[in-house]
Amino acid sequence: MSEKPISPLRQRMIEDMMVRNFVEKTRNDYIRQVKTFTAFLGRSPDQAIPEDLRRFQLHQTQTGVRPPSINGSVAALRFFFTVTLDRPEMGRHLTFVREPRKMPAVLSPEEVARLLEAAPGPKYKAALSAAYAAGLRVSEVVALKVSDIDSERLLLRIEQGKGRKDRFAMLSPKLLELLRDWYRIARPAVWLFPGRDPMLPMTTRQFARAVHAAASLAEIKKRVTPHTLRHSFATHLLEQKTDVRFIQVLLGHAKLDTTALYAQVATNVIRTVMSPLDRLAPLTNKRPDPPE
Repeated sequence: MSEKPISPLRQRMIEDMMVRNFVEKTRNDYIRQVKTFTAFLGRSPDQAIPEDLRRFQLHQTQTGVRPPSINGSVAALRFFFTVTLDRPEMGRHLTFVREPRKMPAVLSPEEVARLLEAAPGPKYKAALSAAYAAGLRVSEVVALKVSDIDSERLLLRIEQGKGRKDRFAMLSPKLLELLRDWYRIARPAVWLFPGRDPMLPMTTRQFARAVHAAASLAEIKKRVTPHTLRHSFATHLLEQKTDVRFIQVLLGHAKLDTTALYAQVATNVIRTVMSPLDRLAPLTNKRPDPPE
């Protein structure tokens, strides 16, 4: 069976993204968002007018589409109209939605220890430990290769992390032991944590399932996601009085403001700060004597 031919308009958009070196995931996301808009519009998207964009965003809001998805469609459609169609005036009619910033869920050190012990097997115990011990994103954990381990300098090479940037992450001696134990068991050839197909890495979905299974076995009542381990890494370092600028480097954050968010959940730090009330002179409840 022959594949459905790609329309010239979609092909042009794909080429525009390839010229700008967009990663495959971004290209797929942008194409999907334009397809969703086209289905709503009911005609070719190059015939859209500003009122169509307004109606589409109103439709998204009314049907309960979450802010991250709305903002993803805005980015895709702005690229489509501004670059592919050379109609920059259309992009001005698309509005990004501000999403309330919530504090991340964080586990206590004891809960992290229980979670790691409950991991389903040595591979997942090593993978979950890497996420916590080095503060890695899920995509960074599953992309680790055997050659990324620098045991001499105690570093992990993170290749093309978020923002397509290479960086080094810390490799603790305890994590190195876990990784060596896993290597002795499986002898992975390329990917440190191979998936069901040894020639491919573990998927982020497999990692997430392992995290949820471990949280359930460890009887942790908090909502635990794969990113919770990274949040816990940053918060625990901050509670140990590690300079926030060092944590920023370890996490690979471009902006310090992003890292500073963890100060809101570092309870040990909050408890050590003295309230200005406690610095005042002693307060008494003595009332002034009544006039005679």
